[in-house]
Amino acid sequence: MFRIYPTLSRYVTRHFLGAFTGTLLVIAGLIVLFDLIELLRRAAGTGTPAGELVVMALLKLPNMIHTTLPFVVLVAAMITFWRMARSSELVVMRSSGVSAWQFLAPIVLVTALIGVIEITVMNPVGARLYARFQAMEQDFKLSDDAGALNFSGGGMWLRESGPGERTAILRAGLVRQEDFTLKMGRISVFELKDENHFIRRIEADRATLGDGVLKLQDAWVMVPGLPSRKLDAMELPTTLTIGRIQEKYAQPESVPFWELPDFIAFFESAGFSAHRHTIYWHSLLASPLLLASMVLVAAVFTINPNLRSGKLLFRVLGGVMAGFGLYFYSKVTYALGLSDTLPLALAAWSPAAVTALLGTAFLFHLEDG
Repeated sequence: MFRIYPTLSRYVTRHFLGAFTGTLLVIAGLIVLFDLIELLRRAAGTGTPAGELVVMALLKLPNMIHTTLPFVVLVAAMITFWRMARSSELVVMRSSGVSAWQFLAPIVLVTALIGVIEITVMNPVGARLYARFQAMEQDFKLSDDAGALNFSGGGMWLRESGPGERTAILRAGLVRQEDFTLKMGRISVFELKDENHFIRRIEADRATLGDGVLKLQDAWVMVPGLPSRKLDAMELPTTLTIGRIQEKYAQPESVPFWELPDFIAFFESAGFSAHRHTIYWHSLLASPLLLASMVLVAAVFTINPNLRSGKLLFRVLGGVMAGFGLYFYSKVTYALGLSDTLPLALAAWSPAAVTALLGTAFLFHLEDG
């Protein structure tokens, strides 16, 4: 009969949470350090204040923590089990009739709860901060892209930086892709200089984005100090293309978890492929299972109480290599999903499911021989 011991569960959970917090702080510090070095390199010669670069590194941190969280859980669990094995606590537990599943269960449940909190609470906050990070990249010209894109309930917003410090901001209330042409409705174009001096505003009923040109129909041109002009058709040169818009839309990290379903529906209704956002949404749903599976992987390599075998370093390296193997496996399955080789849900869920199954199988083998 499987039985959970409350005192034992609180004890191992407290040790795990302590190791998890310490590991998370160390990895977060390293992430901020390396991101700051990269931002300093990219900002060389731009005159960007160092304080702003620090802010950008901190804004990007929650998104990077989501990516590295499985490794944080793996390392924290390995540290926890290694400490318990070194102090012979595992020997005492096993000799008193406590199975591996009984002291692993509370850690697995707490880890799954961390995953749920991360996607429901932390992810929306991190997505907003990451969107702010992208905006600051554009403001300080640290990105190679000439334009930026944002989606909200008010439609699609595009921004394009042109020559002579000229900036154009475009809003489209309706968007539809037809073959290699982008059809838009209810268009507003705001042209600025130095992003502070307003040049003119253009309102149009319809627009078509082709190769290097935005064709407006039934447009009103409004320039400060001059009467408004009505034009049946006009053209604006642009560097925006459908490929660039799709690439900018393919930033699922900047969309909060709760808004992803509506975003996917909007994107697909516009005729675009929402594969990246769909697979990202499924990967978020699978992340609690993935984090819980990492505890099982850590246990496979570190719950052996015999530390005199001379294979401790080998087991630790094996756990780390298993983590990297899972990372590359997830990248492969995601790529197969984006190429329609695998169903999107299968591509997103398979890393977590395979890790859980393998970890459970190896633990059954270690526990029952």
